[in-house]
Amino acid sequence: MHFIQDIIAAMAGFIIWVISSTGYAGVALLMAIESACIPLPSEIIMPFAGYLASTGQLGLIGVATAGAIGCNIGSIPAYEIGKRGGRPAVARFGKYVFLNMHDLDRAEAFFQRFGSAAVFVCRLLPVVRSFIAFPAGMARMRLLPFHIYTFLGSWPFCFGLAWVGMKLGEAWNSDPRVKAVWHKLDVAVVAVLGVLFVWAVIHKVRKARAGRA
Repeated sequence: MHFIQDIIAAMAGFIIWVISSTGYAGVALLMAIESACIPLPSEIIMPFAGYLASTGQLGLIGVATAGAIGCNIGSIPAYEIGKRGGRPAVARFGKYVFLNMHDLDRAEAFFQRFGSAAVFVCRLLPVVRSFIAFPAGMARMRLLPFHIYTFLGSWPFCFGLAWVGMKLGEAWNSDPRVKAVWHKLDVAVVAVLGVLFVWAVIHKVRKARAGRA
């Protein structure tokens, strides 16, 4: 349990340090990393940016916009891998981001069913939002619409998480009961997040091994 807590704490500490040090640029950088399929959770990035909005250090609209821009930047590698290499390239390099062919099949089927609109819809959803760039690139979706749909889908996603962080920050600073309740629940929250994180990684690794078998 302490190991899991250390992982979550280190990850959260890194995110907090980057955003506190670089502001909007840090938000964009971290969301670019997340959108490049690297497991850096937007569920920590954007709420903390929203918390800084509650203190006046950043603005909510600016935070959401920076996050969406980061999503566009981070999507470029996945899009280009899908466009230039197709399924063989995704099959070869997907394992490095815990993506197996089953995940690709689902994302590809979703894209084939809904076309370009799938990019917009998937950007509103956790997890799958990071993988939709692969089939978009494989289908050679035009780059401008791809980035427009990516931005339009990512912006409300980022805004929603940042808004939650801002409201929690306002309550934290104004209502001592929030601090009292949080201190009672923080261990349980860290434990749940840690278990979910470890389970997700193990599940992805097992799926990737099964896909190569």
